[in-house]
Amino acid sequence: MSKRLMTGLYWFLAFEFALGAVTKYWPGDTIFSAAYSTKFVDWGYPSWMRFLVGALEGVAAVLLVIPRRRTRFLGATTLMFVLTGAVTTHIVNHDPAVESWAAPTHLLIMGILALANWPADWRDLLRAPTEPTAGTPRPSNEMTRAQHL
Repeated sequence: MSKRLMTGLYWFLAFEFALGAVTKYWPGDTIFSAAYSTKFVDWGYPSWMRFLVGALEGVAAVLLVIPRRRTRFLGATTLMFVLTGAVTTHIVNHDPAVESWAAPTHLLIMGILALANWPADWRDLLRAPTEPTAGTPRPSNEMTRAQHL
């Protein structure tokens, strides 16, 4: 797949989840559905939980558009966590397929993107961006001291 097409896919998905995040904060009905404050209560959750879900969706959307494997992996896995909850909620509440098809579809897409951006080493997720990765030689202490003199 071309790099431009993949970048477009990441931006499209990020737009979808950013829009979803905004609707979670919207106080009333949206053009897509009833107010999330009501929907979350109907699903058995406290109304405030929509803010947590919206925040996770918004942060993950930003992570998806940063062109680094680590951030895209973290964005996709965050959305997998949120979408697993969404799919489970739709199943438990016996929501009709016409209302709940998007969550499992996006869960599958995020699973594929997480696998595509899987880090070679789990420690890569914890390293600072400027820190050399495995296989990159580090300067010796003497060389570093000499540069500062």
